[in-house]
Amino acid sequence: MRRVVGVGVHVGRDRLVVVPVPATASRGESLPGESPPSPGSRLLELRGVSKRFGPVLALRGVDLDVPAGKVTALAGDNGAGKSVLIKTIAGIHAPDGGQIYWQGRPVHIRTPRDAAALGIQTVYQDLALADNLDIVQNMFLGRERARAGLLDDDSMEMSATEALAGLSVTTVRSIRQPVASLSGGQRQAVAIARAVLWNSRLVIMDEPTAALGVAQTEMVLDLVRNLAGRGYAVLLISHNLHDVFVVADRIAILHLGRMVATGEIGDFDPQTVVDYMTFGRVDRHPDGH
Repeated sequence: MRRVVGVGVHVGRDRLVVVPVPATASRGESLPGESPPSPGSRLLELRGVSKRFGPVLALRGVDLDVPAGKVTALAGDNGAGKSVLIKTIAGIHAPDGGQIYWQGRPVHIRTPRDAAALGIQTVYQDLALADNLDIVQNMFLGRERARAGLLDDDSMEMSATEALAGLSVTTVRSIRQPVASLSGGQRQAVAIARAVLWNSRLVIMDEPTAALGVAQTEMVLDLVRNLAGRGYAVLLISHNLHDVFVVADRIAILHLGRMVATGEIGDFDPQTVVDYMTFGRVDRHPDGH
């Protein structure tokens, strides 16, 4: 067991194409000489990151690596610091200590806009979808395209269709159907497609299979695999260890704000993960002895 203490999306007419994007511009164009990370290379690194809320130290010197083209599961019991950690990466909470690196460069993520400029998109558990709007309207909400002073519906419909098709989403009847009419799995698909539509390199997913049935859960896990297969880094937060062991390449485990174990998923078994989540340590080998 090991302890380990830029690409965006251009939507073409036929497929989603991974292309370099800038890290400092609001739409994420590439810095001169910057190339997309190769699969397995470190895209995001946290070193000694801490966060305090009054007397409560929510994160205690956290180290974390999130490589491109891999699914990294973030596990931990309630109160372990998972939500604080992903909100720190997403620019909602500024860290009080430590350093965040993006493709090897130190960065300061002070706002969600800073995170989006790097290519970090977060799909929260509530999905932030408007039930009274259709799929296209949700995917372009606040980023509507215009032509000659009018909404460019054709362009937005084409991009929404291609984004869903690029993720192999085939269960949506019409991209103009209201989000309120979608199943839980379909709603997750729309939220994920919206994330990858906006120059993302890292997609953070907060409990994406919570309250889903078996078929819908499998659909969402397929989407997660598809994202990693296309070169995206995925940081997956889940209480469902079955899902974690099905889809994750790596795992990082928090206990009371500390990162107590990280490594390849094959170096762990479910009971070992539970031990780390519960006690912050393990006194047994994966074979049970």
